[in-house]
Amino acid sequence: MRRFLLAAAMSGVMTCAEAADMPDYLRGSVAPGPVAVNWRGFYLGGQAAYGSSDEPFSGSNSAMIATLLDHNVIQEMQVSSWNLGFSGRSERTVGYGAFTGYNWQWDDVVAGVEMSYVHGNFGGASTAFKELVSGNKLSDGNFHDVSVSSSSSITITDFATFRGRAAYAYGCFLPYAFAGVALGNANISRSVFITDGVNAVTALGPFVALAPLSADDALHNHLLYGYTAGLGIDINLIGGLFMRAEWEYLRFTASIDTTINTVRAGLGYKF
Repeated sequence: MRRFLLAAAMSGVMTCAEAADMPDYLRGSVAPGPVAVNWRGFYLGGQAAYGSSDEPFSGSNSAMIATLLDHNVIQEMQVSSWNLGFSGRSERTVGYGAFTGYNWQWDDVVAGVEMSYVHGNFGGASTAFKELVSGNKLSDGNFHDVSVSSSSSITITDFATFRGRAAYAYGCFLPYAFAGVALGNANISRSVFITDGVNAVTALGPFVALAPLSADDALHNHLLYGYTAGLGIDINLIGGLFMRAEWEYLRFTASIDTTINTVRAGLGYKF
């Protein structure tokens, strides 16, 4: 398969350059320009992707903690506002999918609309922990030793982008830029575990442990909304067959915001 694609790519590029490589006695006194390619019409193709996702987990569970501690005396320590030391991690993975669209063409200017789909496992997970003793007695007359354990994870299994494209045709090459909206399917999991101990005399302890508090929130097949932008190039190989290289940036906004960057290679056919 790789040999076939390499041969097709070489054939397409050689076709584009063929006219420029003709001997002078065949070209005449004026060197011909690049061979024109008709990009107008519907097209369909498949693609493979490699990319990374980044999640700023810090603060992702703040609202959950605030709800859990509503009317609890330890909120006087502003527990829901603690910086728990979450560290966003970049996860790298591969994916595969398809694309389809339609081009309009005016001389060398090409514009179009396109839908692109990728299946993979983009996302990450992180945990955090913080413990703090109140410097003064709280309103209940006790010193408190409070600890918070928090975890968050997100996995985006599928996403589709709906784009507008602007391109300029130069022979068999079609460099383009695009922007649009994105939809994703995600599994999101968040959990919080809070312990509290009290001492009525000193902040040095020992502390009498109270019943812990916990909360969990899990969303499966959750619909995400976002936007996309990127750059790419289509290269005509032979007839309606073309190959593609592309970079895409996506941003999804949810309880855990996610940014995805992918590079892609594809093979398509324009009808």
